[in-house]
Amino acid sequence: MERHILLVEDNPDDVDLTIMALEKSNIFNKVKVARNGEEALHMLHDNRGEVPNGLPAVILLDLNMPKINGLEVLKEIRSNERTRRLPVVILTSSREEQDVIRGYDLGANSYIRKPVDFDNFVSAVRQLGMYWLVLNEPGG
Repeated sequence: MERHILLVEDNPDDVDLTIMALEKSNIFNKVKVARNGEEALHMLHDNRGEVPNGLPAVILLDLNMPKINGLEVLKEIRSNERTRRLPVVILTSSREEQDVIRGYDLGANSYIRKPVDFDNFVSAVRQLGMYWLVLNEPGG
């Protein structure tokens, strides 16, 4: 079964940069993009609560988004029996300490601040891709 990445990001430039960084890091898993929190939850659950196209190997979640913010998405993911064990990496530009604390309180597996420099961003994406897609053993 395909191990895809769900990228939840509303900024098209950040979507392009993340995909470019994954490719530059030789991570060629399919990336499905949700442009806001509502779209992400729809991709994870259909109207019956079923997962429409299989679960992602990892979710890369921005915090500051329209409709439903990333923390609310994380809360919903963790409250659902089918998705609660999914690895969720908060990948955001937020520098707010409260966001870090709240993210971990809600069950984030990791919190990464997006580096401004592209080379540093590629390095961060390479490391998270290697860990979550290669080394990590998924938990059922």
